[in-house]
Amino acid sequence: MTWPAHGNPPGWTTAAGPSCGPLPVTTARAGAVGPHGPGAPRSDPGPAPAPAPGASGTPPAAPAAGAAPGIAGPEQMRARLEETGYLVDDGLAVACYLALTLHRPIFCEGDAGVGKTALAHALAEALGAPLIRLQCYEGIDASQALYDWDFPRQLLHLRAAEAAGVSDPGTLEGELYSRRFLLARPLLRALETTPSVLLVDEIDRADDEFEAFLLELLSEYSVTVPELGTLRAQSPPVVVLTSNRTREVHDALKRRCLYHWFEHPGFDRELAIVRRRQPHVAARLAAQVTAVVQCLREQDLVRPPGVAETIDWAEALAALGATELDADLAMTTLGSVLKYREDAERARSLDLSEILAARADGSR
Repeated sequence: MTWPAHGNPPGWTTAAGPSCGPLPVTTARAGAVGPHGPGAPRSDPGPAPAPAPGASGTPPAAPAAGAAPGIAGPEQMRARLEETGYLVDDGLAVACYLALTLHRPIFCEGDAGVGKTALAHALAEALGAPLIRLQCYEGIDASQALYDWDFPRQLLHLRAAEAAGVSDPGTLEGELYSRRFLLARPLLRALETTPSVLLVDEIDRADDEFEAFLLELLSEYSVTVPELGTLRAQSPPVVVLTSNRTREVHDALKRRCLYHWFEHPGFDRELAIVRRRQPHVAARLAAQVTAVVQCLREQDLVRPPGVAETIDWAEALAALGATELDADLAMTTLGSVLKYREDAERARSLDLSEILAARADGSR
């Protein structure tokens, strides 16, 4: 298609462009995703862009399997993540490595507060890539997640063009529907950014239609903007999807992902996480807090505390100047670890002094 001289920002390239930067534009394909479902280009999109000298004009292929830069295997993946303070088991280390080499999303499912969202942050830090987050909620649609047109700026541009005497409809349309007026939402930003880590948080809160749309986009890492053509990621982002299992996510989406269930960790592992994330907390206090949280999870609670609450509780106690935990201090700071009145009442019915006496040194 023919671009207006001022229609696109610097760095926007065609399919023959450089290997980094904004997305290439290619001819739209049937089945590619637009903001309202499968789309096609305008009825008169104009001539296709000419390839640069020595280029084929075809879209760049996705990197081949095994193209995880600087990471030779799961053990090195584990080491990179642990350098960021995120401790992983063997299964998660393998899943993260395969996500990089096979360009497959990781579907993380488990209770709230067990480290699903933190994994995306750790991956972004370990890979030196920006984290782009899409927070899902009931009613979210493609225009809020993918892209939208900046209508106020388009209107201002139209008025300015009319004031300048520009009246050719084709010229005005080409200027109004150019990349400069396209608002990239998280999904499009992730496709445009190389490298990047895309976090689709709490996909279980979105509805079935959005889940189906996301499935189509993640299968080919491309999107069709009817006015511009098909935009394709030059290198797919690392994608992490999380679910708190408030509803079942469809099998079609899970089948295309590397699945990992996040369990609550055992005492030793949780204590190691607390010590890594809160190194200023006294060792005895960290062990006591972890032991009490482990005991609370064995109770019939509305929402058992996750690792995030254990870390928060240890941080809160350290902020109060505590170096060890007693029953009275535990009761006055329960709000850092339990978030329901029923759970707090259940905790107050326990003999925390006995629990602390039995587990103060971290023994089970």
